[in-house]
Amino acid sequence: MGASELLSLLARALTDADDTLSMPARMCEACATVLGAESAALTVPATADDRLTVATSDGVAARIEGLEEMLGEGPAQLALAEDRVVVSEVDGSRDVSAFPVFSGVVATISGTATYHAVPMHAGGQVVGVLSLLTASARLAREPGDVQFLADVVGLALLADLDSLDWSTRAEVHQATGMVTAQLRVAPRDAFAVLRAHAFARSTTLEDVAEEVVGRRLSFTYDASNAVQTRRTEGR
Repeated sequence: MGASELLSLLARALTDADDTLSMPARMCEACATVLGAESAALTVPATADDRLTVATSDGVAARIEGLEEMLGEGPAQLALAEDRVVVSEVDGSRDVSAFPVFSGVVATISGTATYHAVPMHAGGQVVGVLSLLTASARLAREPGDVQFLADVVGLALLADLDSLDWSTRAEVHQATGMVTAQLRVAPRDAFAVLRAHAFARSTTLEDVAEEVVGRRLSFTYDASNAVQTRRTEGR
């Protein structure tokens, strides 16, 4: 399929998207429509050790992206690091996936599916990842078409950075600093505690950070040096 035809399909899908959503959210939903995905997400790196999911087509994609960050493994991380398309089966079997923990946990959310992570480029650089969840093993377009659309989205994001909401990541950093002080550990270890707590509660890292910053959740050591949590009513 030619570039002009792909751009026409994308423009049509953007027209049908909810115009009250942000540009990244509309672009994300349009990509899901054109590529035949049940769910999609756009993720951009904030720093070498941090990233932001800037838009999702639905709650499923948001939960999966959050799980990948908490687990420290998954297709999007590898696609971003190695600048290549990564496709992973999700069926709960540890034998079929390069990401066994990720696959097993995601399968409880989505059921049997295939997760596609496509690096987005702008100016010759990787600027993020377009992640797509499909019920079938393949997307609705050929690999070259998928990469073309991913790069179009990457360029659009780079040209409209003001549309990205970094506030949730700022709250995660603030919560990490608070847990660092509470437990007297390095920031990397405090972040690991937040991720583990989110995973244990089947919630998102952002939700846990909000509770910490709102002083409804705090972390301490007990006499046996084990991490304990204390929940309080917000003031």
